[in-house]
Amino acid sequence: MMLERFINILRAPEGGRPLDLEVIMRDQEHIQTGILRDGDRAWFPIINGVPVLLAGSLRPSDNDFAAQHGLASLSETFISKDLSAEQRTMDSFSDKWRRFKRYGLEPEHQEFFFSWYCAKLGLPDMHALKRFYRKRQRVLEVGPGSGFNTRFIAEQCSGDVVALDISDAAYTTHNNIRDLDNCVSVRGDILLPPFAPESFDLIIADGVLHHTSDTNAALRSALNLLQPGGQMFFYVYRKMGAARQFVDQHIRAAFSELDPEQCYEACTAITELGRALSDLNINITLDKPIDILGIPAGSHNIQRLLYYNFMKCFWNDSFDFETNNMINYDWYHPHYAWQHDETEVREWLEELGISDYSFNPANPNGLSILLRKPE
Repeated sequence: MMLERFINILRAPEGGRPLDLEVIMRDQEHIQTGILRDGDRAWFPIINGVPVLLAGSLRPSDNDFAAQHGLASLSETFISKDLSAEQRTMDSFSDKWRRFKRYGLEPEHQEFFFSWYCAKLGLPDMHALKRFYRKRQRVLEVGPGSGFNTRFIAEQCSGDVVALDISDAAYTTHNNIRDLDNCVSVRGDILLPPFAPESFDLIIADGVLHHTSDTNAALRSALNLLQPGGQMFFYVYRKMGAARQFVDQHIRAAFSELDPEQCYEACTAITELGRALSDLNINITLDKPIDILGIPAGSHNIQRLLYYNFMKCFWNDSFDFETNNMINYDWYHPHYAWQHDETEVREWLEELGISDYSFNPANPNGLSILLRKPE
């Protein structure tokens, strides 16, 4: 729920000015409906407990809220028939998280996801993962999706946790954390973050920055929110071999033009291929690497070999068909889905003056980086 103490760190997304709060409806100490005012420049709604701090063309239609509360609409100016790539990417994830509200929260998902978080953070086990969060005073998770990880962090953390999402996932996250008193969900853009600088001692951005218009700019913006000495984890897509890049680009060029329902349907054949290959449970051994395609020597499961090197056809038996299909949709439908190599990311970190960092080998198609901001 929206707690009044979080207002202290909220800022106008354009200009970074503190905001004044007008409470319209409370549920005990929680703010259900309200208005955040940037002086006489702009106002932002709190809807169903979620502050909506998007500006410019990304600001959702506020006509109903404005009419209900006697305000001048600010969103009409920005309505356009031609959606930008950023808007389309936002719409992809809004649809995804309206459909998959329990993703990561089901017991059968937990072992898979949190063991993967251990690998991404370079931690040996769940005990170490819980200790990693325990003493944090204020954590930001960028792109929480369903909020399953936001909830886990808040349950371990002695301080507060803030979830930031540009899409309707902010409402899904809110509904999955609303019973926790140290947690809040905010709808906003990491490229125009609605927070005061240096507000957080830990930032988590797992699979999010590469879905913005500029991964490096999103990283810089996030680091501005981190306290000196604080830590940040981010995961970005790794640039894959030539065959996989070609197929990815070919499919995404077609699928990203579809509406979400059409894309889910188009992905089903790919998901069925992933399931069929997984059911084979066959391993092959390559005595020599195929360097030109980035395929290492050694033993390869046939489904993983195709998945990592030729086409993303995700399948995991822990998930039902719809969830597996959603993961393939997640790859092919968003307009922004940049891939990066380790050298490129290291150059970013050096330019930012970050010397204390580690790359943790969690999986072959991503880069997992844990860094500490200089004091």
